[in-house]
Amino acid sequence: MGHRQMVDRYGAAEPVLPLVDLSSIRIGDALAVPWPATDCIIGNPPFLGSQHLRAARGDGYIDWLKKTFKVGVKDYCVYWFRKAHDHLRPGQRAGFVGTNSISQNRARSASLRYIVDTGGTITDAVSTQKWPGEANVHVSLVNWTKGSEPSPRFMLDGAEVSGISPELRTPERSTGEVARLRANAGRCYQGPIPVGDGFIITETEAGELISGGSHYRAVVRPYLTGDDIADEPEQRARRWIIDFGRMRLEEAAKYPAALNIVRERVKPSRDSNPRRARRERWWLFGEQAVGMRLGIASLHRYAASLAFGKRLLLCWVDLWTCPSGKTYVFVFDDDYHMGVVSSGVHESWARSRSGTLEDRLSYTPTSAVETYPWPYPVTEQQRERVAEASRRVIARRQEICLENQFGLTTLYNLVDEGAYADLKAMHRELDEAVAAAYGWPKAVAQDAGEIVRRLLTLNREISAGEREYDPFGSIAGTAEQLHLG
Repeated sequence: MGHRQMVDRYGAAEPVLPLVDLSSIRIGDALAVPWPATDCIIGNPPFLGSQHLRAARGDGYIDWLKKTFKVGVKDYCVYWFRKAHDHLRPGQRAGFVGTNSISQNRARSASLRYIVDTGGTITDAVSTQKWPGEANVHVSLVNWTKGSEPSPRFMLDGAEVSGISPELRTPERSTGEVARLRANAGRCYQGPIPVGDGFIITETEAGELISGGSHYRAVVRPYLTGDDIADEPEQRARRWIIDFGRMRLEEAAKYPAALNIVRERVKPSRDSNPRRARRERWWLFGEQAVGMRLGIASLHRYAASLAFGKRLLLCWVDLWTCPSGKTYVFVFDDDYHMGVVSSGVHESWARSRSGTLEDRLSYTPTSAVETYPWPYPVTEQQRERVAEASRRVIARRQEICLENQFGLTTLYNLVDEGAYADLKAMHRELDEAVAAAYGWPKAVAQDAGEIVRRLLTLNREISAGEREYDPFGSIAGTAEQLHLG
């Protein structure tokens, strides 16, 4: 288009694309303006994650998106897939470049799943590749037609296949839809999100506040991030934060030195925050993670994991430590449950249900935990075998990390290269112990595809009421028919 404009202004110097004129080119929000009749649609929608949309476009725009498309807040490109598909006439085609989230979890249900469920056929796709431009994202390329193909020919990642599912997999590798299991609810939460850098304080400031009165420990807390879990030899928090939890202002005023810091460093930015609750309750975190706080209140410790990473890494955390929004908190404090969620069995399921951020696992509690069929019933002997294997893995990895003063990421990179064979053997024992708790043969423990197939079967049997299920002793063994994208 720029080339054409140059020729219009300065005269032809070389052949140009056959654009007669530019009168059909419009500048505007493509989601908000009417689209003309088309023969086909191609596009490269904006790359913007759902968590960044409100800050970038404002509350009013988010409300309009939700009202117009009726799918909630999704990654931005999702809405283009829906609008394009709705605009096509039968037999017409479309092709878009989107973030690879379109084939994952909630974004898939509102984009590619929607296309297939409303008569579309995905004919050609690249499931994921790194975007060659400046944006540090991985993308998917998807071509589809509205209606079925008279002589279908499907190409996925450059190879001819029998078909392409909304997960951008072949039909035989598709894991389909799964149900959230009611007994699993409330077992994993995202950590709280402060919304204000001023809550974070230095170690010196934390020490001064606590030395001014031991009661300040209730609001001055170590602050655990995903980097701490991955890189700190003891997986300990390396920063500090002021956290008033759910206190009313008059309660927070009992800690005047801490409250003054928040008043000076957080309140000014909160005064202009578009959300009324954040303006009025400026001393509290923007996202307080109430369910998490209630869930872990009666425990003596909790487990935390990375939100994003090459691996699913978990560690034990003391209750004084405040988790960040870049971690997930598991509501249990026993070695058996830690062993199950740390095992290759659970990680195989998590990878099949969660998304990715660039090339890293983006762990998603709603799809990786709430849908996960835990072993049930389990004998005391099976439970203790898993618990002991978990204790041994954690003890050995801590010993190695402390001796060498490196973190879990470095450790497991070395394990992948052949180091610390004893730790690798301990992980294998953990995986086999979890497989035994399901009543599976030992060989299944190292077969990710077979693990996922068996867990899918369990999920469907539980959700259909065909199998008793009460792994946490919380319900009579039924499941909720809530389907995920």
